[in-house]
Amino acid sequence: MKLLVLGAGMMGRAIAFDLATFSKFEQISISDKNKKILESAKNFLSNKKINYELLDIDDPKKIRSFFNIYDVVISAVPYHFNYFLTKIAIETNTHFIDLGGNNEIVEKQLKLSDKAMKNSVTIIPDCGLAPGIVSIITRDIAEYLDKVDFVKIRVGGLPQKPIPPFNYQIVFSPNGLINEYIEDALVLDNEKIIAKKSMTELEEVNFPHPFGNMEAFITSGGCSTLPYTFRYIIKYLDYKTIRYPGHCDMIKPVLDIGLGSEKPIYLNGDEIIPRDILIKLIKEKIPSDGKDVVLLKTISEGLKDGKKLKLEYIMIDYFDEENNITSMMRTTAYPVSIIANMLCENVIKKHGVYTCENIIPPEKFFKELEKRNIKIKKKIM
Repeated sequence: MKLLVLGAGMMGRAIAFDLATFSKFEQISISDKNKKILESAKNFLSNKKINYELLDIDDPKKIRSFFNIYDVVISAVPYHFNYFLTKIAIETNTHFIDLGGNNEIVEKQLKLSDKAMKNSVTIIPDCGLAPGIVSIITRDIAEYLDKVDFVKIRVGGLPQKPIPPFNYQIVFSPNGLINEYIEDALVLDNEKIIAKKSMTELEEVNFPHPFGNMEAFITSGGCSTLPYTFRYIIKYLDYKTIRYPGHCDMIKPVLDIGLGSEKPIYLNGDEIIPRDILIKLIKEKIPSDGKDVVLLKTISEGLKDGKKLKLEYIMIDYFDEENNITSMMRTTAYPVSIIANMLCENVIKKHGVYTCENIIPPEKFFKELEKRNIKIKKKIM
């Protein structure tokens, strides 16, 4: 089988790196419309057998011609392209995987499931870290327990050595980060799906040394379709982002006064987008090149064979110094390449549009993560 990665940024090149290391695809290509980014990716992937293609994603005719060549296409481009790309994938009978990032886009993709099934195509959105890894963990919980009282998902990408005052490091798009902080989050509560304000319900989350007591607060997007998938199976489910203590109290007022807004304001006769200013300041003032770590903790309680049990999943993943790959790249990109390889090896056989919790076998997926030294410790208490 032949595979194409769209987008040669941080996530795209990490996907290509992992595919070239572990997968059985006979041909792996990576594309971008920016020649400099493609050259940068080529230097990064210099010891891997990968083809490089200059491809403008805004050219539907050319996109179709490329999709016709490949059996599987992975999208590592901004989420707003994914619905358009899904439609092309179905037309060209090409399996398609993406990183997700927007609930409305995923909802539109899911409505194309019958067409995908008819054309013997498999479409899997939301295949990164959260949603992605956390979705498969949630499936594992639902399959293990007979009744699930709650699932509480906590995830954060952080600097190993925090620098005050924000104790944060840019590990993915600042625009995406702002979305997570200002958009409403979905919470499942006794069969009701409730919208809650992000950056609320602050709590303490404990990790082993050197992290200790961290903070976590409600943010949007991380659980994606989970409240709908498990509406009548899990009583309560929520998602919170992990940060070093004090981060929420410093960032929330900045957003409360409107600096995350995309609504234009006028200053001295000029139109200004507040978010553009905030993004520029984030890029200038918050570091992006330190060694990072991704922390994950998911806890659940329920019944198994009539007995009350607690499940805990913990992952602590560090920057890969040997290959110069951030932990956020590893934990976001590698799940995508694992899922692509499951298609290649016919582990995934169903056709249609499915999110991870509906199609990915947890045990096989966790074993593949372990091969990449991404270890999820599962504890039954």
